[in-house]
Amino acid sequence: DQAQETTPTPATDSPSEAVQAQAPIEVREMPAEGYVFVSSEEDDLVTVLNAGTLEKITDIPTSERPRWLQFSPDRQFIYVACGDADRIDVISVAELRVVDSLEPGDDPEIFDLSSDGTRLYISNEDDAQFTIYDIQAREAVAVIDVGPEPEGVLVAPDGSNAWVTSEVANMVHRVDLATNQVVANILVGTRPRRFALSEDGNTLWVTNELSGSVSLIDTRTDTVQTTLAFEPQGFRVEDVTPVGILLDPSHDRAYVTLGRANHVAVVNTATLQVERYVLVGRRAWGLALSSDGSRLFVANGLSDDISVIDTSTLQVARSVSVGRIPHSILITGD
Repeated sequence: DQAQETTPTPATDSPSEAVQAQAPIEVREMPAEGYVFVSSEEDDLVTVLNAGTLEKITDIPTSERPRWLQFSPDRQFIYVACGDADRIDVISVAELRVVDSLEPGDDPEIFDLSSDGTRLYISNEDDAQFTIYDIQAREAVAVIDVGPEPEGVLVAPDGSNAWVTSEVANMVHRVDLATNQVVANILVGTRPRRFALSEDGNTLWVTNELSGSVSLIDTRTDTVQTTLAFEPQGFRVEDVTPVGILLDPSHDRAYVTLGRANHVAVVNTATLQVERYVLVGRRAWGLALSSDGSRLFVANGLSDDISVIDTSTLQVARSVSVGRIPHSILITGD
């Protein structure tokens, strides 16, 4: 059961306008439990699972090498960074198929969306640039030079700033979105990757893949306040490679995937102590939390599966095979 491919819509339309202008090919009824979406780099597809049963519903073909996934603010569409095709595909959640493709520059890797859904903020790894892309106009409105190999991108909820990691420079760049200028360069650990922002907006968490750590940045002063190191038992230091991170305020926790150490670190955000290391699949990478916080989904890039962790017991409840080299996960409707 595979979704049909579609020709990208004309360059004069925005994704939302394009979808509204065409009759749906097939609108699927979402299961009561919702969907889980998993991008697979090697297979050029996004796998869709029933969020309750975890049975596969379909595979959605995409452009080459789909990685980062993000919902539009209204959750009707999913944007997919397809780095080897230099595209960001747009998936209709109602139809479970690609309905549009954007071309925001070379090798889009990670991106964030403005709160109104009109702009994409994109790291272009090959060009050492940070692109601000107007979705409706289908063009870049600003291209900003940053450090080599930018990856992680996060936009402040009020739209005032964006943060971008540079894997080679070992820096986090803060971009003032009023002027589109880099206004701070913050030295962190080796090979910074992804971000999470505290509810009050005062603390920015940054994973440092080759330092085996997370830096906590005070966003008011642009300074690193604390560095947390991870030491799961039985693994060499060089195998502890943190990448994915998310915060769960309801449990006062941060979840950090440890890459080749095959664990998720559970950090108490009040004490900044590691509560538990949870063994998952090989090369734990992307992760997503169910809306009620009861289940944590982890993409395991070298075992081609996802692990589902029960957050009440901090034990893996299920492992589910997906496509080859799963990267990112989204959950909706549960």
